Amino acid sequence: MKNKQKAIELLNGIETRVPLDHINEGKYIQHNLNIGEGHAGLEALFSQLPKGSTKVNVIRAFEDGDYAFCHVDYNFFGPKIGFDIFRFEEGKAVEHWDNLQETSGPNPSGHTMTDGTTTITAPDKTEANKVLARSFVEDILVNGKMNKLTHYIDGENYTQHNPQIGDGLSGLGKALEYMASQGITMQYDTIHLVLGEGNFVLTASEGKFGGKHTSFYDLFRIENGKIVEHWDTIEEIPAKENWKNNNGKF
Repeated sequence: MKNKQKAIELLNGIETRVPLDHINEGKYIQHNLNIGEGHAGLEALFSQLPKGSTKVNVIRAFEDGDYAFCHVDYNFFGPKIGFDIFRFEEGKAVEHWDNLQETSGPNPSGHTMTDGTTTITAPDKTEANKVLARSFVEDILVNGKMNKLTHYIDGENYTQHNPQIGDGLSGLGKALEYMASQGITMQYDTIHLVLGEGNFVLTASEGKFGGKHTSFYDLFRIENGKIVEHWDTIEEIPAKENWKNNNGKF
């Protein structure tokens, strides 16, 4: 069984409450700071969820070496969209990261946070696409080199799934102008993970949004050397005194 299929089964296990057979309980490192360490932390989470209240729908699943990552439509403690990353050793999950955001939208162009293509293509372009996505985040989101936007995005040929932003460079420009008018700042500081399969690349980054310590997960679809579609989740990182494990968000 491929690691991404195991990741899907692990996530579906949140809904079905079946034993989490694909986890190495002795090694499992949890980076969701609202969940306690290891298998015991997961069991504690399950015990808080009213029976029959949890829904899990894996929209997209990918695999990159020892990592599998999924784009998920959740309903637990309310509707949420998430990205989950698992690292595997010897067929068992030993580490987990995620990023969750309350479901919102549709955005100004009518797109939801999860719709769009799910087809993986161009497996031979995985590494090149990962380089492109990292460079985009570094140039545009970390260093603010907005003059380079057209190097990465082809004008209006850009589908946006962020619930606050419309399609194309025009939609991005309007959103940035609005944020500036409201005094809202968004700063990416560090890229922690870049994972990809074919035409899809996920980046996990750390920074600040509205002055708050924040985790940014961005999924890009790339065609012919340009970013043509984007999904994301933005989650505030809790203060350390509120962490339920000591592993850090990243």
